[in-house]
Amino acid sequence: MTKSPAGRGGTAAPARRETFSSRRLFILSAIGSAVGLGNIWRFPYVAYENGGGAFLIPYLVALLCAGIPLLFLDYSIGHRFRGSAPLSYRRLHRAAEPIGWWQVLICFVIAVYYAAIIAWAAMYTWFSLTKAWGDDAEGFFFNNFLKSADQAGLSFDFVAKVFFPMLAVWIVVIVIMVAGVNKGISRANAIFLPLLIAMFVILVVQSLFLKGAMVGLNAFFTPNWASLQDPSVWAAAFGHVFFSLSVAFGIMVTYSSYLKRKTDLTGSGMVVAFANSGFELLAGIGVFAALGFMSVASGQAVEDVASGGIGLAFVAFPTIVSEAPFGAVLGVLFFGSLVFAGLTSLVSILEVIVAAFQDKLGWSRKAATLVVTIPIALISLILFPTTTGIQLLDTSDAFVNQFGILACALVTVIVVTAGLGSLPRLQRHVNKTSTIKMGVVWRVLVGGVVPVALGYMLISELQLKSAEQYSGYPAWFNGVFGWGMAAALIVGALLLSLIPWGEKSKLNDPEYEEFNAAEVLEGDIDNNKIEVNA
Repeated sequence: MTKSPAGRGGTAAPARRETFSSRRLFILSAIGSAVGLGNIWRFPYVAYENGGGAFLIPYLVALLCAGIPLLFLDYSIGHRFRGSAPLSYRRLHRAAEPIGWWQVLICFVIAVYYAAIIAWAAMYTWFSLTKAWGDDAEGFFFNNFLKSADQAGLSFDFVAKVFFPMLAVWIVVIVIMVAGVNKGISRANAIFLPLLIAMFVILVVQSLFLKGAMVGLNAFFTPNWASLQDPSVWAAAFGHVFFSLSVAFGIMVTYSSYLKRKTDLTGSGMVVAFANSGFELLAGIGVFAALGFMSVASGQAVEDVASGGIGLAFVAFPTIVSEAPFGAVLGVLFFGSLVFAGLTSLVSILEVIVAAFQDKLGWSRKAATLVVTIPIALISLILFPTTTGIQLLDTSDAFVNQFGILACALVTVIVVTAGLGSLPRLQRHVNKTSTIKMGVVWRVLVGGVVPVALGYMLISELQLKSAEQYSGYPAWFNGVFGWGMAAALIVGALLLSLIPWGEKSKLNDPEYEEFNAAEVLEGDIDNNKIEVNA
């Protein structure tokens, strides 16, 4: 392997890789990434629809048998190979580099539309003060606020109330990203995450005192034991845990690459996983207490007012705010929580992309951030604050964030386990500094249970999306922005992996060579084979 000499007339060595200054800041950042919009608006409804209290059993099984094992796999790859997703997979094996770029491109698409949802939440935080939606929350959201077009398509009719909040979101996020891992990402999470938790705890307490709160909680927690016999319930649990923990699309690989060499990986992972699950349970309590109030106030059953996703956030919750005592406070807390949860997640998504180009091209932190994030922001600001933005967002989310990530995750697990047989050496690396040791059970879960679960979910998604036109949108629209987008990411990943790693890249980083030499000296003899393959 060719080294780049420094200080002897040759090309300067790449700048030393940034690291989290403490394990606590890494844990805060990892939790900030995992705790996103889905925890607040997806988990409560998924649990309610799939057995209520009984859903906690498959949820816990999925967490222990798939979520946490996959989280440890991401940690092991990122920490061992000290790079962004493309660089880490390249160092694992030359043929695995496209997996890293596939994950980068998935993050690219998600980042482009994720800023729009944060902007909506920011505006609704303001709207909550005056209850601007009036008596028709649904009509206000789609017609007055988004000015949504009747037909899905590609329009450039801009909506000012969405454009300017999105612009503000991008400015805030770019400033955080330019500042770097410690001064930007760590500090942002150290501020936003405690604020998010404090606001949400107050929200939950306030919701519990609403009239009818117990009606909602009874609906949420009452177990339907018969649901445990339904395979789709178990698939829903595995699917939710998988998406909730931010695993298998580059985020945790990238974040773990910033950890110091002697770090307790499994202990940190357990804290992240259970903190994320604890927040989801808290979200379920708060949301269904509020839905119970709405049920009693409207005279409808809970199942008639319960919803998930955008419907919960921007239709059901504004209705609750309009009717509840101190509703304005409830609205500010709820939508403010969405803003903070979204910001910490968007920062982690963008870091995957920035780190990848920084490693591949050898750019400085500031240059990589500006060259990457400004074009993403421009694309986002052109496509999504428009009258067709919500249809484009809906389709991109369904085909890339759900279908695309499942496909990428399944390929990743199969390549790493069956294709390269890398689990034993990754296991050895994790166990060197971790308090909780991984053994044969971990290898069985990652190499057996996880591929089966991912395969089942992927086939189900494929059948569902092939059966009919998604959301009734035109065939050309789903073909271009749905199936076409999902396929284009694979092609793009292959093309990006063909770009040579130049002298300025971090592939030949002396810092990594020192790290690798230390690993070999400590007994990880198979790493010599890794360097040959790289």
